[in-house]
Amino acid sequence: QVQLVESGGGLVQPGGSLRLSCAASRIIFSAYNMGWYRQAPGKQRDLVAGISSGGITNYADSVKGRFTISRDNNKNTVYLQMDSLKPEDTAIYYCNARHRLLGTQNYWGQGTQVIVSS
Repeated sequence: QVQLVESGGGLVQPGGSLRLSCAASRIIFSAYNMGWYRQAPGKQRDLVAGISSGGITNYADSVKGRFTISRDNNKNTVYLQMDSLKPEDTAIYYCNARHRLLGTQNYWGQGTQVIVSS
């Protein structure tokens, strides 16, 4: 079955950086649009950044200029570089894979915790 495995979360001080990774297996990775979502306690899950199968990126306004999403189709992996982190970035970050044509092929990772605190 399809697996999305996130890594790279942790505790970081405000202003610091983290790099999240999401390794996908059992999908034709290059055919999927990939995204990072986050969910803070008591809040809904929101899109942070997305990258299409063709490499087009989009970002939530709150992270523009601070976060960078990228993908390596040879490694079946999507990354989220997070710089200038703020306490409000604290959340569980989830990786998502959605087939570029078949929207019903939509998968989630288990999530990785990011805590930004001094």
